[in-house]
Amino acid sequence: MTMKGGGLRLGEKILFGIAALFVVFAVISFIGMEIYRAHSGKKMYASASTFDFSAQGRVGSERFRELGCTNCHRAVRNGTNHGVGLDGIGSRRSAEYLAAFLRQPESTYQTQTLEHGPGKRAAYVADLPESDLRAITSFLSEWKAVQGSPDARWPEDTHSGFIDEMVKIWAPSTWKSQYHDVRDESPSATPPVGPPASPSASPSAPHEDH
Repeated sequence: MTMKGGGLRLGEKILFGIAALFVVFAVISFIGMEIYRAHSGKKMYASASTFDFSAQGRVGSERFRELGCTNCHRAVRNGTNHGVGLDGIGSRRSAEYLAAFLRQPESTYQTQTLEHGPGKRAAYVADLPESDLRAITSFLSEWKAVQGSPDARWPEDTHSGFIDEMVKIWAPSTWKSQYHDVRDESPSATPPVGPPASPSASPSAPHEDH
């Protein structure tokens, strides 16, 4: 018995044809998007943070990169996301908190960190010269987030009817006495000094922070 040789069956031709159409459509869509982006004059990914560094803040930015902080952290659109993202950190933490964290990370954060702390990879930060610590503190505290962006502490300067209704429907009544609406705070207020609140975290529990 011999097997007949031949081309693809009808069903296989249809399947490959559909796959080819998807590939062609994806390529055309990508080219069209790039052409539109190049001629629109608009940023596809708008920056969500701003800075107006002082002389000391600029020195801190340079030292931040020179000391290898960008090997783990991302700031001013440089670095990696292996550690905590620091874009807009100046809107979430006060200069006092940042200065204390650089010198005594785990006691300031009130829990263990992944890389900062005695005997860990980034332990050298706490032993940096005072001039470097002050400069990096200025750099981080002056790196602000645009209000309403994911990196900001405060949402947009408006109240959302949708969010208000969701809070009324789903939020436990006890929340009203335990928490306050962050939208009622002033964006010009000083960022919090203490560690991030976590109802389920205890001071002795490890936390994956860099």
